[in-house]
Amino acid sequence: MVAEDVEQPARGSDKKKGSLWRELPIMIVVALLLALLIKTFIVQAFYIPSGSMENTLQINDRVLVNKLVYRVRDIERGDVVVFSGGVDSWPDEVEFEEPSNPITGALNWVGSLFGLVPTEKDFIKRVIGVPGDKVKCCDGQDRVTVNGVPLDEKAYLFPGNKPSVTPFEITVPPGRLWVMGDHRMVSSDSRAHQGDPGGGAIPIDHVIGRAFVIVWPFSHADVISIPDTFSQSALKATAALGSGAPLLLGAAVAVPLVRLRTRRRLRHRR
Repeated sequence: MVAEDVEQPARGSDKKKGSLWRELPIMIVVALLLALLIKTFIVQAFYIPSGSMENTLQINDRVLVNKLVYRVRDIERGDVVVFSGGVDSWPDEVEFEEPSNPITGALNWVGSLFGLVPTEKDFIKRVIGVPGDKVKCCDGQDRVTVNGVPLDEKAYLFPGNKPSVTPFEITVPPGRLWVMGDHRMVSSDSRAHQGDPGGGAIPIDHVIGRAFVIVWPFSHADVISIPDTFSQSALKATAALGSGAPLLLGAAVAVPLVRLRTRRRLRHRR
């Protein structure tokens, strides 16, 4: 009786181990499916492969990108966004080796889910101009201006970089964004694609989401906020005037017409 009592727990332990090994593949598949759903609809991790956003983002940093934020608000100047460059328009800033076999390709795909490896056609830049903005470089003090308002870029511009060595002037077309890297000397951004459709401005529908936090390495962990220069009251006032210009113009025409019509009615009644 004693011997039987000792053996039974051992048999139960073997059954539990066998059950765990059978369930492990299912758990892995479920975890990957959840990661894929989160990546597709909510938050995605991205690997920073180049120095185009230094010192805001360093090579090999991992950032989290909010893919829902632009469903509740518009893209704002100063946002750091991840976008797809398309097939031909924006060539890779860093050369990638094609996977040598299907297994390596599958591992790369899984790694991209968690931001462990870079993706080939995704880019990360800072939004400088939104639709309707007139973006120009440079003014008399060597500054980028948006709608005539100069930007103070010292907070994020790479030390020693000029705002741009390439002069440009563009009115950002509807549905597009003017984007630039913080490390202007090495960034292939909107300035380098002025001959493309949109004059270098990227389509808004190519934006994947907003980078909002650095999560790796821990020594670089930080929130990616919008610099104060994009909160200038003059810039906001100019934007408000620009977006309301058709309404103001309509009011300017409509008011005199209504007054004139009212006067004619009064004269007719007399």
